[in-house]
Parts: sequence; structure tokens; C-alpha cells
Amino acid sequence: MAAGAGVRAGAGEPKQFRPILGVPMLLRALRPFAAHPEVSQLVVVLPATFAERPPAWLAPLVGERLWVVAGGATRAESVRAALVALNASLGIVLVHDAARPFVTQATIDAVIVRARTGVGAVAAVPMGDTVKEVEGERRVVRTVDRNRLWRAQTPQGFPRAFLEAAYAAWTEKTPFPTDDAELAERAGFPVEVVAGSPHNLKVTTEDDWRLAEALARELA
Repeated sequence: MAAGAGVRAGAGEPKQFRPILGVPMLLRALRPFAAHPEVSQLVVVLPATFAERPPAWLAPLVGERLWVVAGGATRAESVRAALVALNASLGIVLVHDAARPFVTQATIDAVIVRARTGVGAVAAVPMGDTVKEVEGERRVVRTVDRNRLWRAQTPQGFPRAFLEAAYAAWTEKTPFPTDDAELAERAGFPVEVVAGSPHNLKVTTEDDWRLAEALARELA
């Protein structure tokens, strides 16, 4: 999923194209899936203008195994577009965000294995911080039991029929899901967490970019 239109100041390009130590973030996110022996098709969802003319570093990869499709106005529309582009023979679907450039093959393995048992599988890590529920002027209402809390990541894997049914049932009159697993949960499908990695961070803020560059140096 790389259809976001957010741009960095003055660059005129989506932030998912921004390089981390010289490698575009989207490309870093894509490579572990491209190298995985059990991933038979990849669909990259881009903003419409870039889907028509992919970046020079992505265009050579487009072919029988890797497709590029145009995203929609919402994440839900973009996921739907990707599902339509998938080969009809594929029974398991993984959804991953371009903003998570450090996913490992071990995490991909874990999600695939769990999804094949017939449930939704979400890469996640247990909450380590103390969590406070607040209201109004940031007044603490209570301390939440963190033993039951996990931070969801991607990839999130599903039996294809689950995901297609969940998106078929969703309409824009209902609240937007924060991730694909939430939509599956609303549709009544079982969803479980599998162990992710703290390195699988989501890069959003400038602080995140600095952490990403430091991690890229460490992993180089």
C-alpha cells in the first residue's frame, strides 16, 4: 500500500518515495516480499499519476510478478483495487504498508503460516509502555492493563475470501477502519496476532526518519 499523497516540502513527490540512506522507502518495504519464495505476486498501489508512470527505480521491476495499480481516494478503495488485480488462484493475501520499510522474512513467514490456518493474522508487538486513558483536558481517567494490549503492524494476512467479503460489506457510511484487520473483525472473522518485530517501525514523522536512517545503517 503506497497510494498516500503526502508530499515532503518542496519535493513534489509522495513521502513513500523518499530515500532512506539512498534507497526509496517503498523499495525497502517491497524487497523482502520480492525475495520471499512463497510470495507469487506483488501488487503495488500508487497514486494514480504515478501508477501511470512509475518512478524510474520501480519501473524495471514491473512485469508478470509485480503489478502497479492506481489507488483510490481512501485506503479501502486502494485495497479493493489491489484485490481486483490479484491472480484468481491466490488464496492467501498479505497487506503491507510502504511506510514500514524494515519488515523481515521471519515476520512474513509467521503471518503466512497463521493465515493458512483460516484466520486473519496481524504482525504485532506487545505494549511495553504504561498506557493511560485520558479525557477532556488530558485528565487521566485510568491506567489500562497493558498485558492485553499489542501494537498492530503490517503485514496483515488473510484468507482471500475473508478479506474480499469484509471489503464487500464495508460502505463509506460506516467508520473508516484503521487497518484491514479491523474490517475483518467487524465482519465477524477471527483475527489473531503473531509476533512482529520492534524494527518493523512505521515511518511518519521526522523523528521516525532519523530512527529509520540509524536502523538502516545498523542493518547494512
